[in-house]
Amino acid sequence: MLRIAGTTVPDNKRLEIGLTSIYGVGRPRAQIVLSAVGIEGGKRPKDLSAKEETALREAIEKFTLEGELRREISSNIRRLKDIKSYRGSRHAKHLPARGQRSKTNSRTVRGNVRKTMTSGRRKLEKT
Repeated sequence: MLRIAGTTVPDNKRLEIGLTSIYGVGRPRAQIVLSAVGIEGGKRPKDLSAKEETALREAIEKFTLEGELRREISSNIRRLKDIKSYRGSRHAKHLPARGQRSKTNSRTVRGNVRKTMTSGRRKLEKT
């Protein structure tokens, strides 16, 4: 069982894919690290030798990962809110911050709220 930065890498997946379970490691970074260490991307974590495991762990832990990366990102967003920048205000309102349209899209950011237009008149209740 391979553990890196407090995260267990799945034993049954290829290393290239399994390393992406670590927050801060995507496919490109996983491929770069594996090629730098000299490990084949198709290898499974259970097939690694102890020497390869330590080399891989040292190479990956040079980067900012997991909790430290999450704290850094949240502090960056907090700083934008504190200086009252446009991007900070968009984060505060839970709207897209990078110029996307928000009239019809951004359902995941705004929450899946669909409000249809009505005439404004309430329906009469039948008694």
